[in-house]
Amino acid sequence: MLSILSYDFMIRAFAAGIAVGILAPSIGLFLVARRYSFMADTLAHVSLAGVAAGYLIGIDPILTAICASLLSAGSVEWLRRSGSAPSEALLSVLLYGGLAIAAVLLSLSHGTNVSLSAVLFGSIATVTKKDLAVVIILGICVLSTLIILYKEFFAMTLDEELSATGGIPSRALNVLLVMLAAVTVAVTMRIIGALLVGALMVIPALAAMQLRLSFLRTLLVSIAFSVLCVILGLIVSFYIGTASGGTIVLFALGLFLLCVIARRR
Repeated sequence: MLSILSYDFMIRAFAAGIAVGILAPSIGLFLVARRYSFMADTLAHVSLAGVAAGYLIGIDPILTAICASLLSAGSVEWLRRSGSAPSEALLSVLLYGGLAIAAVLLSLSHGTNVSLSAVLFGSIATVTKKDLAVVIILGICVLSTLIILYKEFFAMTLDEELSATGGIPSRALNVLLVMLAAVTVAVTMRIIGALLVGALMVIPALAAMQLRLSFLRTLLVSIAFSVLCVILGLIVSFYIGTASGGTIVLFALGLFLLCVIARRR
């Protein structure tokens, strides 16, 4: 078993995977509690358009993915506040729009198939030192913000109108939350894949919610579940040769089903 740690690329994979395993459900639980679960998938697909734009114009695709994700997150909040359409409909529009833009931009570029596959399905085994540094630095920034503003985010999650009445700037915090989600998705999609990042943000949180604990304990358990799935998924994918991102998400699905069964009993 320890032979897996004799490879430098696997050490980086475990480090990046654990960082993502901590970061993703930390944001994901707030999204799930606010019924924003679809937000992660939408941001991931819009980030894919940002990646395609980066390849086309020759800029670091992670940077363009972050910009595209932040822009879409801000657009969702602005349109939701303006009452233009229900939140779910707005997310659907952005999701399909992101896919369409990505398809058009990719059709204009060439020679990006390998990189695109990594972005779609994840390539945690090919994480570089630069990727690891970016994930850790931005992860620390996002987690620090959540820790500092935890009470305010918690109050807003329970009741946005009541928290606003109590003097909490709910509107600004809601924008900040979706912006943190945007950065999280854009950064982690290189590790877990654009098509799977939403799953790692949502499924461990849903699994932990089945245990009916306090919000803080649910948050900690969801992080523990996520990290466990990342470690098991990496070990299994290394030894049997399966896709790491998909294997991690399958473990998360299995854990969710176990929690559902345990709750029913």
